[in-house]
Amino acid sequence: MGTPPPLGVAVRSNQTDEATTTGRTRSQARPGWCRVLLVLAGLVGALDARVFTADRYALIITGAAGRPEYAIKYERWCNSLATLLRASFRYPDDHVVVLAEEEDRQTRKPTRENVRAALADLQRRTAADDVVLVLLIGHGTSGTGANAPNNDDGAKFNLVGPDLSADQWAAAIRPIAGRLVFVNSTGGSFPFLQKLSGPGRIVITATGSTMQEYETIFPEFFVQAFGETAADSDKNGRVSIWEAFTYASAAVKKWFDVRGQLPTERALLDDTADGLGREADEPTGADGAIARVTYLQPDAPITAPADSELGALLRRRADTQAQIDLLRARKPNLPDFEYQTELERLLVELARLDRDIREK
Repeated sequence: MGTPPPLGVAVRSNQTDEATTTGRTRSQARPGWCRVLLVLAGLVGALDARVFTADRYALIITGAAGRPEYAIKYERWCNSLATLLRASFRYPDDHVVVLAEEEDRQTRKPTRENVRAALADLQRRTAADDVVLVLLIGHGTSGTGANAPNNDDGAKFNLVGPDLSADQWAAAIRPIAGRLVFVNSTGGSFPFLQKLSGPGRIVITATGSTMQEYETIFPEFFVQAFGETAADSDKNGRVSIWEAFTYASAAVKKWFDVRGQLPTERALLDDTADGLGREADEPTGADGAIARVTYLQPDAPITAPADSELGALLRRRADTQAQIDLLRARKPNLPDFEYQTELERLLVELARLDRDIREK
């Protein structure tokens, strides 16, 4: 999805669409739009529309590897992403939490207790406008596939010691505020799609069936995407979650094609809370709207002291602009009247904030 059109243009287009859809003439279109357009014409564009303040957090977990070759691979993927977030995206050290078998100053063991503690810490620290990534790298079982034990109680991700089931993961992440991006990149990850699906949440699984429990290569390309220019399909300088998902999905397909093998994994993404998901190459589908406007790369910093009155206005403007971006992304899935009403409210609020900021 490309950069959203100027607000004035979007408003005019949306007004015409509404009048056409509902059978009303221009003179009968929603009241207040002319006023909004006049205000926006004088105010919108005077400020950088991408001054944001939301925090970003990442919890990267590599589970029990089992064999040295897996441990090496998982460590490489984990370190690659952690380094990118800290060095290139400037995440503070305490915003990137790593659980892995090889402990060091910044890494703890991937035990059930440490996982729960890390998720509880995210619950305490995150706010509603933050973006939180949880990435699972390692082995897993679907609970119903060929590798499921007889006494299995559902899909699991393999930790060091007792595992957590998909139901337990769902309960542990439920209290976390913000926009959660949960990626289970393991074989046997498919049941997590339905179990963890929820409003405002992005869930990605490397597999699309309970029978797909082989070792996956999706995480290699998914991690790679965030530092890869080719993954930025809309050329806006940042790689969205959707772009990373589509880049990795295409790379996985190519990987199997080059080797003349049938794919043993099929990644799915759900962000509509229906638990069904969508493949990247499906030509149509409701899923993907939120993922298209969600980024691991932080937004531009506020240009005023955070504790000043101007800083507070800029934070509110940033939040309003983010809501507009998300609303536009969700437009295909909303009733036209609901979309128009909410867009008008947000644009009026944006114009008011712009006026107040200009006066400062």
